[in-house]
Amino acid sequence: MASKPLPLSVASGSPGSTQPAGSSSSNRPGSTSHDVAVQLRKLYRYQTVLYDHEEAWRDRYLFLLSKGYRLRSRYEPGWSPSWLTMDVDPAYCDDSIDTVLPMVLDANRLSDNVTVCIKRIDPKEITDEVKIATFLSSIRDAKNHCVHISDTFRDPILSKVEYIVMPSLRSFDDPVFGAVGEVVDFVTQMIEGMEFMHKHLVAHGDLTTQNIMMDARPILPSGWHFIAQHCKVDGVTEISPFARIDRPVQYVIIDFDCSVRLSPGQPHLIRRFGGRDGDPPEYKSRDPYDPFKIDVFTLGNVFYKDFYQKYEGLDFLETLIDFMKTPNFRQRPDAEMAMAYWLNVRKHIDVGRARWRLQQRKETMGERILYDTVAFAREGVHRMKRMLTGEKDHRVYWS
Repeated sequence: MASKPLPLSVASGSPGSTQPAGSSSSNRPGSTSHDVAVQLRKLYRYQTVLYDHEEAWRDRYLFLLSKGYRLRSRYEPGWSPSWLTMDVDPAYCDDSIDTVLPMVLDANRLSDNVTVCIKRIDPKEITDEVKIATFLSSIRDAKNHCVHISDTFRDPILSKVEYIVMPSLRSFDDPVFGAVGEVVDFVTQMIEGMEFMHKHLVAHGDLTTQNIMMDARPILPSGWHFIAQHCKVDGVTEISPFARIDRPVQYVIIDFDCSVRLSPGQPHLIRRFGGRDGDPPEYKSRDPYDPFKIDVFTLGNVFYKDFYQKYEGLDFLETLIDFMKTPNFRQRPDAEMAMAYWLNVRKHIDVGRARWRLQQRKETMGERILYDTVAFAREGVHRMKRMLTGEKDHRVYWS
């Protein structure tokens, strides 16, 4: 179950400290009178116990702690909601925030105090997810955009359950893209990542929007809350990201539960393979098909649905998308061919378009004027800073 929305515009503070009910809480965000706090506690009474899907995390709190990972206080054995002892709106308490997906949760890594993501893998069917993810993670390559796996271990009681530890990431489009050059960078990184996997004979199988994330540290250097991602790590203070055109990010491919790793020389034809995207035409046939060509199609669909359909001015993607979504998989390009095609397209894009604002197709005229004005002002500030500091824009967007 997703967490309730949290306040967006509040003062900075660190929720979670406790005070006796009725005492002053005026120094922390969300503080209120005792009577109002009592009413708010009644309103949020359903959150004073964990949801069913959270209990598995509470039951492994001490085990994960022994592995070097501390879950949020909400999952400590014997947890009691902090807002029950404070005159404060529960929405301002970090331990009022539950989970979004039952199988993933954030934790504090004790060795370096960094927030990480722990995924609990309890497969209903035999899967090579952990083996494939750790295999790809172990390869050092500038084109490797697969999620880094820093630790793996098995459950102490349920032998089939495994845990993998990954960085804390964000959806690749949160915050939304703002400039044409950001899209060019995204397309390049994603085809690179697909080409890297295929080079090592791994077909992802579900290379779709949900499985592409972003390491947002360059644009959110102060961090973000793992669940309430519109907030800083305190779960309360609203974030204000930098533009990724100025601070490029790394895009990351996750979730290898649908993936297959073939052996050298093994025919690239299999059955019953694939994830969320039901558009590849070969799914309609009972004949074997190439899993690597499925990845090419589904990634082309990401470019089409998440960018070309959504934004104006991305005409340069049209032929690439058509090429990657060639209906007959035997005629469809492989990852290497898709990359070669894209690099040829990219070199003909005017570099001067890199900082152009992305215009959503659904924008009204009023919104377009407003957004264009803001973008023009922001670009003016950017240029002025460079003039005053004597800094030259050495960034190479593409060549």
